Formats: sequence, C-alpha cells, structure tokens
Amino acid sequence: MPENAPTGKPGALAGTRSYTAVAGFFSQDSKTASGIQGIPPRFGLLDDSTDRWTKFFIKIDQLNKSVDESTSFKIFFFGRHGQGYHNVAESKYGTQAWDNYWSKLDGDGELVWGPDSELTVIGEGQAADAQNAWTVEVADGIPLPEKFYCSPMTRALKTCELTFNDLWTEKSESPTILENCREENGVHTCDKRRTASYIAKTFPRFQLEPGFTEEDLLWDPDSRETKEHIADRAKIVLDHIFENNQEICKMKLTFLGHSVNHLICFFSHFCHSPWGNN
Repeated sequence: MPENAPTGKPGALAGTRSYTAVAGFFSQDSKTASGIQGIPPRFGLLDDSTDRWTKFFIKIDQLNKSVDESTSFKIFFFGRHGQGYHNVAESKYGTQAWDNYWSKLDGDGELVWGPDSELTVIGEGQAADAQNAWTVEVADGIPLPEKFYCSPMTRALKTCELTFNDLWTEKSESPTILENCREENGVHTCDKRRTASYIAKTFPRFQLEPGFTEEDLLWDPDSRETKEHIADRAKIVLDHIFENNQEICKMKLTFLGHSVNHLICFFSHFCHSPWGNN
C-alpha cells in the first residue's frame, strides 16, 4: 500500500497523507471477489511458486525504488479477532435485538460479553488456525512481521498472542497497542476496553503506546460512534504507522487486530473484506 505525503520531509503535514492499495498481488484485490476464505492459502497471494515470497518482496523493493521521497510502499497483513462471546450473543438474539437492547448489558445470565468481550473456545481455535497458516508460510519463506500493532480489546490481544506466541523469538519486537486500532465505540459494552493496568498485567509481551490512558476515555454509554468518525480514527492509525516507521526502508508486514474493516474502507474502491461488515 503506498502512502503519499505532501512533501519529502519526515513528519510533514502527516494529516494530509493519502493512501491507496496496489492491485495485482492478492486475490482480495477485487471488491467483487467471492468465495475467499478467512485465511486463504498463501494469505491470498496469487503467486503459488515455491519462491513466491522472495519474488514478492523484490517487487515491493522495486516499487519503493521507483518513486520519490513523498511516496512509500508498505505491506499490511490484517488479522481479525476470533469469535467472542458478543458474537455468540448477537447470533443468539439477532442483530436488531442485540443493537437495541442486549448489547447495552454485560450479559444475559448465561453469557458474559461486557465489558470487553473475551474469546470463546471456537475463537481460540480460529487463532490456532491463523498460527498454523503463519507456520506454513514461514516455512515457505515469508518473514515474520517487523512491526506488530494491535487493538486494546482483550479478544484482539488474545488472538494476536495465540497466533504468534510460538513464532516470536527473543529478538522479536513487542507488539504496540494503539487506542485507535479498534471498532466502534460507545453503547455496546463489549466495545469498552479494560484498564491499562489490566492490559499490561495480562499481556506483558505487548507495549502500550505513549499516552495510553488508564481508563477507556473513548467509550460513551449513551452515544454510538458514527462511521465517519471511525474512518477518521482508522486514518489516524495509518498515519501513526507511516510516521513512526520512516526509518524502515521496507516494512514488510504489519499485524493489526479488531479494526480491519475500518482500515479496509480506505481501499473500498476495489479491496475485498472476507468478513463483510461485521
């Protein structure tokens, strides 16, 4: 994905950056694509040759060398959280009843989904499937991400941890938790995060971004966030990533949890989301 800054100077007018996706590499490039699995073979890479990842990164290097300082190309691998108890509850009651009533509660006496819904056993299994997919591709030449970014929600953090815990080494950089790397805020208790102290204690491998507040100041019990505001926050995430990784000539991969669709919306003119709008 290329980023176009207004000047070649690092950090110059970061808020005016624009982003677009580059087609031709992955099966998800087409918005009209159908039948693509949540974890497709080779993560959707069209090239199925044995040296596919080597050739892919060479092409990205060539793209970066072909543009001036105001443009850069980076590769993002988006990862969504596994099934949470809030997903089960919405299926149980239906979306309308969930949005109008049940989502505002912490549970129903059988299921607990708030605040900050956790993964179900199925969700943990989905994270294990993601780990297996990464294990296969690592053996086939894909390097682990140089940078990891994740949502502060427990279900996203746990998914990321289960996916990569056995693949990380002592030299692997700690994943960074970004406050804005999350789904809609407000009203739904499942979307209210836990305290910074809880997150730091429960997920010691992860690091909180500077300025991360103890309490969730974004979540409002009476107001649901608009799609426009979500899109603004998604752009803040992209701006942060590009701004803070300028020293990396080629940032190969980035893993983000939970806010996938809102980042994909920037490329909705042709990018396919395997998870629909949920």
